[in-house]
Amino acid sequence: MNVPFLDLKKQYDSIKPEIDSAIQEIINSSAFIGGAAHKKFEEAFAAHQNVKFCVGVANGTDALYVALKSMGLGAEDEVIVPANSFIATSEAVSLTGARVVFADVSRATALIDVADVERKITAKTKAVIPVHLYGQPAPMKELKALAQKRGLKILEDSAQAHGAAIDGVRVGNFGEAATFSFFPGKNLGAYGDGGAIVSNSQELAEKCRMYANHGRLDKYDHKMEGINSRLDGLQAAILSVKLKHLEKWTEQRIAIADHYDKHLSKEVERFERVQGNRHVYHLYVIKVKDREALQAHLKEKGVGTGIHYPIALPLLKAYAHLGHTEKDFPVASRLCKEIMSIPVDGAMTMDQARYVTDVIGGFYSK
Repeated sequence: MNVPFLDLKKQYDSIKPEIDSAIQEIINSSAFIGGAAHKKFEEAFAAHQNVKFCVGVANGTDALYVALKSMGLGAEDEVIVPANSFIATSEAVSLTGARVVFADVSRATALIDVADVERKITAKTKAVIPVHLYGQPAPMKELKALAQKRGLKILEDSAQAHGAAIDGVRVGNFGEAATFSFFPGKNLGAYGDGGAIVSNSQELAEKCRMYANHGRLDKYDHKMEGINSRLDGLQAAILSVKLKHLEKWTEQRIAIADHYDKHLSKEVERFERVQGNRHVYHLYVIKVKDREALQAHLKEKGVGTGIHYPIALPLLKAYAHLGHTEKDFPVASRLCKEIMSIPVDGAMTMDQARYVTDVIGGFYSK
């Protein structure tokens, strides 16, 4: 049996008539930038996340950057981010002129360690960016309490967490704003780049919209200098179609994760699913001590894998100027040597999931 890490073609085939019709409608109307499809998706996605406002932008990295700029972050400020994430989280901070400060993560969840966040706070700290990593919400109750106590802003990096929730409250409702990526491989993915900022603040949402559209709301009435970062009409139309199917795909991801939780070999260490969290499983990540051999075995048996992420952010060459070592982030440094992602996808079947656990079990039975 073949189990690809992600099968976007299979997903497309399952909704082909809807997608093709949506694309043709945009071509017929020539509504490539802005237009009805863009507005429709923003309204639908805001409703999906149970927030008041949504601003579509060109990609998830721009979403972080635009949100930070609109929140007033810049030179002399410090922003705390987790040591285990994709570089976009920290990169966006640096792009504003602010200084990125890394916090270690929890070994149980790989999510940002609130105690280490508190240790890293200085007089210059203005914000924290918790990442809802792999699809599981970060510890927002604890972070929100800390932020209120220390006067910090929160920007939720929700790039991997479409539809994730804590006690029924969807991500995007815990900070000043939240950002999403619609990179094709995400739970809700476009057929190109795309991103969004959501917020319950009308003022902040309008600032984000202006900044991402050359500093204007009307065509030539520029209130400030901004950038050009807009979700295009084709991607908005595609995302609107896929959004209708997202909950069904998410439930399949959760079902596959449930199977893995119950049937993976005892030699495989699983991450904790926090009680009360709706984990939407953008990735199902395990911890293993013989990663290379297991990956080779899975590849031989037709099972795709990945590593998210092989180098802790503070140890990347991009941040060599900060002078960090593995000792500064013991948990993230250890995890990057052990973590491995196995297939979890709304288009997967339970037969494929059973095959994955059987193949992993076969590896350890040797």
